Parts: sequence; C-alpha cells; structure tokens
Amino acid sequence: MDTWEDVAADPRVCLICGDRATGLHYGIISCEGCKGFFKRSICNKRVYRCSRDKNCEMSRKQRNRCQYCRLLKCLQMGMNRKAIREDGMPGGRNKSIGPVQITDEEIERIMSGQEFKEEASLPEHTWSNNGDSSDHSSPSNGASEGNQPSPASTLSSNRSVEMNGGYTAALRDQYMNTPMNTPYQLLPHLFSYHAQSGLLAPQPRSLYPQSHPLVLQLVAAEDLAPLTTPMLIEDGYKVTQVELFALLCRLADELLFRQISWIKKLPFFCELSIEDYTCLLSSTWQELILLSCLTIYSAQIFGDLADVTAKYTPSEDEMQGFSENGMEVMERLIYLFRKFHQLKVSNEEYACMKAINFLNQDIRGLTNVSQLEQLNKRYWYVCQDYTEYKYPHQPKRFPEIMMCLPEIRFMAGKLVNVPLEQLPLLFKAVLHSCKSSLISYRTGSSPCLTSTGTSPGN
Repeated sequence: MDTWEDVAADPRVCLICGDRATGLHYGIISCEGCKGFFKRSICNKRVYRCSRDKNCEMSRKQRNRCQYCRLLKCLQMGMNRKAIREDGMPGGRNKSIGPVQITDEEIERIMSGQEFKEEASLPEHTWSNNGDSSDHSSPSNGASEGNQPSPASTLSSNRSVEMNGGYTAALRDQYMNTPMNTPYQLLPHLFSYHAQSGLLAPQPRSLYPQSHPLVLQLVAAEDLAPLTTPMLIEDGYKVTQVELFALLCRLADELLFRQISWIKKLPFFCELSIEDYTCLLSSTWQELILLSCLTIYSAQIFGDLADVTAKYTPSEDEMQGFSENGMEVMERLIYLFRKFHQLKVSNEEYACMKAINFLNQDIRGLTNVSQLEQLNKRYWYVCQDYTEYKYPHQPKRFPEIMMCLPEIRFMAGKLVNVPLEQLPLLFKAVLHSCKSSLISYRTGSSPCLTSTGTSPGN
C-alpha cells in the first residue's frame, strides 16, 4: 500500500483513496468520504472482514468494495482515532493533532475489535474529561473537523448540581443579545449529558425571551404551502423512465426556487453580502431540498410522488446497471426517512435546522466567516432552547435532531454522484420502501411533521 511520502506531495489528494481532498481530517489530508468512513467505523466500533488478501486496491471507485482494507489504510496512513470526539458529533477534539504512527499490534487490535471490547469493560464516566477544556468544540455543520470556540462548556463532576440545560449568561449576551438578569447555569456538552440525563427529573421552564421571536421569524420565512408541481397520474397509465425523470426535474426546480425565495425572507438577510449568500446557496441547496422533502413536504413526496413512481416499471438493463453507490444512497435515504418519521420534527425545529445547515462557515470562498459563525451559534442555541422547552421529557431529542444534519449533508453529496439515468429507479425503490413502512405503522398524521405533537419514545 502507499506510504505517507508517496502521496503527501500533492495536498489536494486524499491519502486514502486518491480522491479530491477537502482538508486535514483526524490528522491527515483526506476527502469527505474517507473522513466520514473513518469516523463511523471508530464511533460505531465496526469490525470488518476482508474476503481477499487484506491488500485490496484503494481508489475513489474501489474504496467501497472492501471496508476492512479501507479502515486498515486509514490507520496505516496515520488517521488518529483519538481526534474523534467521543460523542460522535462534528468538530474534532484537537485541531493541532497530526498523523500518528501506531504499531502493527495496535492496528490489529483495532481491526479485530479487541480494543473496543477492552474500552467497553472500563467504567463509564458521566461527565466528559473531568472538566478538561481541550475538548470544547463548536456546533459545526459537519463539513469540517476543525476545532472552533465552544458555545457549550464541558462540565466536571463537581459541577453536576448546576446542570439544568440553560445558557451561560455571557453566551446568551454574545449570541442572542438577551439582557442578563439571572445567573443561568452552564450548558453541558451536547452529548456529555446524554448518558446521565435520565437521572434528573425534567424541570419545566419557560422559553428564553429572545428565542420565541427568533423562531417565529424563521418559520415566517418558510413557504409551507403544498408543492404545486402536478403529481397525479391516471389509473392504468404506465410511466416511462423519461417521464419520471422529467417530473423529478420539475420538482427540483420548484424546490430550488422556494429556497431562493426563502433566503430573501431570512431575518438576517441584510447582515450578509450577496456574494456570501450565493456561495452558501450553491453549496447547500441539495441539502436544503433533501431536508424539506423529509419534513414539510413529506406528505406529498411519500404520498403523491410515491404513487407516480409505483407506475414506473424499470427495464432489466436498468436493474442490472444500478450502481453500488446508488444502493448505499437508497439504504441511507430509507434510514433518514425512518429517523424523521420517528422524531416528527415540528415546523419550528425544521426552520432552525434549515438555518443552521445553511449557515455553514466552513464553506470555501466566504468573506465574513466570523459573522456566519455567530449566526450559526445563535440559531443552534435557539433550537436547543425551543426543543428543551417544548419537549422536556425528551432529553435526547435535540442531539438526535442535530445528528441528522451531518447525515443529510453526506447524503446530498452522494446523491449528486448518482448517474442521472439511475435516479428514476432510485426514487422508486426509496419511496416504495418508505411508503410500505408508513402503511405498516400508520398513525393517521403526516409521516414526518407535526406542528406541536410529541415524538415517540426513543
């Protein structure tokens, strides 16, 4: 396999698969795909098997063929598993951490799963790092593993009595311009309070003064009216691949137009330059469309559009030509659908998620990164405040909602790489599976969205 010296000369190339690199991730230069693969493998404690000789080719086209060899090369090239945040959220633990060289014995312990077993036998810590401030990471959008100033403080065990999920007064002043009138307790790290939150009885509280108007402004910017693209087909009519593809294009056009209109209605529209808005939209429009399809337009997408795709019968050649990337996209889209169906994201939560995803300060070419970071954190806190206020008996709800955003970003990037001729079959397969799931646990309400309803227990 390639060594560090073989490929380090070109900083634009991923050291794992040779794809276009997007930056320094977990200590080495890599692409988004290998970064995400390494993170999922370590966080989920995956143990893979190689059906060949443990020396499979690693390239952009071949990297998904053998997960064992891909993870093996990540470790051999110096990807640092200790740079991954323990909570699995975006944002590296230490941006200064570089590549690490570990012994063959250590690599074997990771590949065999032995290290994961030993870690599982250690006593669990309720609080992360005993107050070590080196793990403070920002609520990033998942595009970069870089460490940013943290909006949330990691609590130590001797501060546990102060944990109630509130803001620090200084942070609320900085990001929400809320007058400081009472000494609010420290925010726990987003996931460090995950494990112990069940030990504390949920405390009813009011919404912070600035949260409500900020949420209302975001909801007001949304076009919640049903999509106007016709999706009704006569009974008995057989839809062709070309007709279904044309329908998908018309839907994408309408959805994109709604995103452009949405930007002009945002409460912070006048605070950023047109150049930055153009840069943000060109980088996030696929993610915004996917998020809206899984939430506010889900009834039409998984209802009317699913009925249209059911009248399309793919040919044998189309079935045979369906790519491995298409299969991965299909499986992950179905997972996302089920996750959103479980959460039943409200209009208010959706509006916050969309703003947070859009305000991605890690996109290249932006002129006012610091202002974007401030806006991103403002709505991160607003969303957390609203969710914890509205669903006090669901302490895991906000982290689970935020975990959907990196997955949506990843999936949007994957969708772009699916060949256009395979999109009709992909949508047919995904919508058929999702609609079948809806029929099996019909609730009588919109599958993914309610305005004030509560989600099922996790």
